[in-house]
Amino acid sequence: MEMIQIVGLGLIATILIIVIREQKPMFAFLLAAFTGLFIFLYVIGKIDAVIGVLEQLADRSGIPSIYLKTILKIIGIAYIAEFGAQIVRDAGQESVASKIEFAGKVLILVMAVPIISVIVETVLGLLPAGS
Repeated sequence: MEMIQIVGLGLIATILIIVIREQKPMFAFLLAAFTGLFIFLYVIGKIDAVIGVLEQLADRSGIPSIYLKTILKIIGIAYIAEFGAQIVRDAGQESVASKIEFAGKVLILVMAVPIISVIVETVLGLLPAGS
């Protein structure tokens, strides 16, 4: 039912944006940005339940919470970078959107280095000595 509401809001906003764009392009962009922000804030609250389940699974499996938190931060960076890039694209600034995506990818790589190093150390520990 929530998805129908989100799609309905998106369709109404799209129709308004198409009507307004010819007369006032700035208002059309603001309407698109606020609609996107409203939808983003609406669904971000749903992620809390998912994070709770993942934390329970990590606790039961014995995975240190620092790794789960890092992975959740990486996922958050990816979502925020994508959302920001889409808003900038709506404003017609493709080059800035590409740079936002690039910055997001670099930050994800930086945050993933400790996890990658632990995985490599674990694999090296599993290999027999001398090979």
